[in-house]
Amino acid sequence: MTPIRHSHLSFLLASAVLGAPLAPAQEEPEVSTETAEAPAASGNLADTLDPTLDLPLASDLPAEPKPEPVVTAQPSANVAINLINLLVQKGTITRAEADEMIKQAEADAAAAQRAQAEADVASLPPEPTPEEELRVTYIPDVVRDQMRDQIQQELMAQAREEKWGEANPSEEWTSKIRPFGDLRLRTESTYFDDGNDNTGAFPNFNRINQLVPFDTSGTQFSPQHNVDEDRFRTRIRARFGADVDLGDGLTGGLRIATGDSSSPTSTNQTFGGGNGSFSKYDVYLDRAFVSYDAGPGDGQELIFTGGRFDNPFFTTDLLYDNDIGFDGLAMKGKVRINDCTNTFFSAGYFPIFNTDFNFASNQPDKFSSTDKYLGGIQWGVEWKPLEDLSAKFAISYHDYSRIQGKLSSPFIPLTSTDAGDTDSTRPLFAQRGNTYFPIRNIDNSTAANDFGNKFQYQYYGLASDFEELAATARVDYDKFEPIRLSLVGEYVQNLAFDKSAIDAVAVNNRGPTSTAKPIGAFEGGDTAWNIMFLIGNPALEKFGDWQASIGYRYVESDAVVDAFTDSDFGGGGTNLKGYTLGARMALTKSMSAGIRWMSANEITGPPLASDILELNLETEF
Repeated sequence: MTPIRHSHLSFLLASAVLGAPLAPAQEEPEVSTETAEAPAASGNLADTLDPTLDLPLASDLPAEPKPEPVVTAQPSANVAINLINLLVQKGTITRAEADEMIKQAEADAAAAQRAQAEADVASLPPEPTPEEELRVTYIPDVVRDQMRDQIQQELMAQAREEKWGEANPSEEWTSKIRPFGDLRLRTESTYFDDGNDNTGAFPNFNRINQLVPFDTSGTQFSPQHNVDEDRFRTRIRARFGADVDLGDGLTGGLRIATGDSSSPTSTNQTFGGGNGSFSKYDVYLDRAFVSYDAGPGDGQELIFTGGRFDNPFFTTDLLYDNDIGFDGLAMKGKVRINDCTNTFFSAGYFPIFNTDFNFASNQPDKFSSTDKYLGGIQWGVEWKPLEDLSAKFAISYHDYSRIQGKLSSPFIPLTSTDAGDTDSTRPLFAQRGNTYFPIRNIDNSTAANDFGNKFQYQYYGLASDFEELAATARVDYDKFEPIRLSLVGEYVQNLAFDKSAIDAVAVNNRGPTSTAKPIGAFEGGDTAWNIMFLIGNPALEKFGDWQASIGYRYVESDAVVDAFTDSDFGGGGTNLKGYTLGARMALTKSMSAGIRWMSANEITGPPLASDILELNLETEF
């Protein structure tokens, strides 16, 4: 049997793993199994049988080779090489034998790769004959341009025929419309203080001016505000609108809203109010405008708007209730100063009353017009000195033209339908708090009205003119993002206020009377301010987002026009001071729940205090 040496075993292993062909091992000369001839006898038998004879000494034997030090090779990505290195580490083969095996295995693997490549080439289809060959070595630029133009013309013709890229006209139109809406359910509880004066000290001038004039010579009370009986109301507000992109910088807007009346400060509708019995509710045109953006962009803007639109000024509800819609023309702009500063401005001219075309309707000789207007202008600065801190400040001026009541020419209204020539100067909408005076100069010098003892049909106008100078500011701090801390405030003064002139004619906002002074001194004022602290998420976008606020306001009688200020605090109007607490939380992305408590007291005049609790559920879509 032929023995297998270590080098042959290692080679077989490497060849098996690497897939290289095995080289034929060199055969060892075979040893005959037949008996060898005995050596020739020499000497005696004892010498022949002595085992010590002719035995080599230890010193005569060649020294055994010392084992080679085992060198640990670095691991390889090749499994076969790692296997050979492991055999070296085990002492099965030497390092030299391992290197020879690796060299031979790599050579065999390379030979196998060359053979496989030759086989792949041989399997390719035969090259085409000269008749089948098409060789393009160069296409002139002129030819390429002609080919490109021809392909382009063919594609354009196909595009026109198949109307590529043309949107459906209806889809294009609807894509420019962005509808929106909101719905709010509210429960409102109003609680009056037991010490309120309920002896007829709070005339409802709005009610008087909207109906027939009140006969002051009669025995009945004028329409009065409720100041002593608590009330509970469930109310709803529904609004729906759309913004329309008209192209070329033009935008249109439209919104309708509910409401108990055409009041400019509220779109609430009371359940069971009006005619009751599940009667349908009124819907009003709340917004309708067109605006044009002429700004250059890049953070700068110049927008012109006409129609009925949102408040164009940066103010709080101290000046204008959040529901106020402005009729007329407005311009808004913003100019970038640097990376942290912008300046902005607003201006507008707004009709607030237009004389009835047929005034006075019950006589052929018509009265002259007494149209009323509001003109406003504002300038402000936006400043962001730090990443977490931003501020906004503005100064504005709001001038009301012809809003003050005017005394009529002397006349005697013999019936409630007789008109005075200044009846149109009375406000046709008011809330409560401004100072009023009788605008009909009734002649009581004749017996026609029993020298003033009858036929005293009277309307009431504002005793003061209004030129409001306002400063408005807001500071936002976002260090605790997503929680924001904000401080908002506003200060207003009526520059047209003339206390002595008002004192000569005022019928309300007077101090206590006495025997020596049957008519109390006028105690109204021209100043208003509010401040509010807010904390929470800037926007209610997901469940758990929240906002909370606390505020205080002080609004003297003739600081602002009571018709346009906040309609919720103290029941709406001026001559009020007190606190506001509120909180809101998001229930979903589009729905939130909120609570608000407002505690108000009359500043001057007879005692009047009220507390209002509102619970709101709001949703947007």
